[in-house]
Amino acid sequence: QLSLVESGGGLVQPGESLRLSCAASGDSLDYWSIGWFRQAPGKEREGISCISRNAMITNYADSVKGRFTISRDNAKNTVYLQMDSLKPEDTAVYYCAASRVFSDSYFSDLYDYWGQGIQVTVSY
Repeated sequence: QLSLVESGGGLVQPGESLRLSCAASGDSLDYWSIGWFRQAPGKEREGISCISRNAMITNYADSVKGRFTISRDNAKNTVYLQMDSLKPEDTAVYYCAASRVFSDSYFSDLYDYWGQGIQVTVSY
């Protein structure tokens, strides 16, 4: 049983940065690939980044490529999403999720466990 909890969200102005954390409990993250997703009101849930178990492979959606960086610290059982140069269109609820396999398709059925989500708002 794996539990995931996101933290680090909040309200920032355009151009500023946030770092989201995804803290795991109940199991070691050594066995899990992690994806980050987001969902804005009225829009489909969007996969934005993922990282393999050993961090050898990462992937980014075009919408965040060059601005966001995914990383992990398995010793702390935590995955991070560094978000730089934030834009108003980044406003959404952000979720982390765990999969037994790594895939850049962001197919939701591959993810067995999900966090509760955390709000990120980018606005003046």
